[in-house]
Amino acid sequence: MNIYVASSWRNEYQPSVVTALRQQGHEVYDFRNPAPGDHGFHWSEIDPEWKHWTPEAFRRALAHEIAQRGYARDREAMRRCDMAVLVLPAGRSAHLEAGWLLGSGRPVVIFSPTPVEPELMYLLAGAAPREWFACTYSDMLICVNKAGEKLAKRGVGIPKGAPQ
Repeated sequence: MNIYVASSWRNEYQPSVVTALRQQGHEVYDFRNPAPGDHGFHWSEIDPEWKHWTPEAFRRALAHEIAQRGYARDREAMRRCDMAVLVLPAGRSAHLEAGWLLGSGRPVVIFSPTPVEPELMYLLAGAAPREWFACTYSDMLICVNKAGEKLAKRGVGIPKGAPQ
């Protein structure tokens, strides 16, 4: 199954989630290392003083070639994926990604290995939180596998040539 991992650059769990999913045989998009030799998009590539931008400077930076290239790469990975794992705590971009993926009919597993501020709208992920809200790595893998089974029943996420 092709899985998009949405999180934050500051999230210490993101790399181990990518590893755990890959060890289960999944194809995983890692925004920190989207391709060999590519260490992902950083605002500092556009301007080392990015943390001090005005809203106008931010708007201009969104149109910058480097930002557009990073966006296109992440967006294409979102289009190709079968499902996503939102690793908490996560930032605004990851939540936009998760919302877009849910809106496009893809399952999103929310993984919260540490306490975070509760969010009511996480219920958009489904009626039964035990199926999509994980608190441990083993729970996360179980939720991913359950989502994968549901997708397989719909013929999604099955490798070409695999028996259906």
